[in-house]
Amino acid sequence: MSFKIEIISPEKIFFSKENVKEVVLPAYEGEMGVLKDHISIISFLKPGIIKVYNSDNKADNFYIEDGIIEFNDNCLTVLTSKISDIKNLEKLEINKMIRDSEKELNNENIEDGTRYLINQKLDTLRSLSLN
Repeated sequence: MSFKIEIISPEKIFFSKENVKEVVLPAYEGEMGVLKDHISIISFLKPGIIKVYNSDNKADNFYIEDGIIEFNDNCLTVLTSKISDIKNLEKLEINKMIRDSEKELNNENIEDGTRYLINQKLDTLRSLSLN
């Protein structure tokens, strides 16, 4: 009952695994779970955490700022411009990302869509800094 996932950033294939049981993704519509034999889908991702569960229920967690997913023939492909493995993120780096995002949010000329995405990013980063 498993499928394949590939997470691709502009530089490389960031993560690839064959025995994936479930993936939880931060889609615009809300958190979306993907299991084996899910219907084919293409969707956009907002800032958040991708949780990849393998067959023994251990999870790999990744922070992303954006992305597009495609699920077809039991293969999930995630394309993203920025991704970090949460276990490798240090508190100082997270705090810097929070400060940079707060500066962006203070710009009065940003559009509502951009403001929404920055707020999503801040919520996720703040939750990471608490752990």
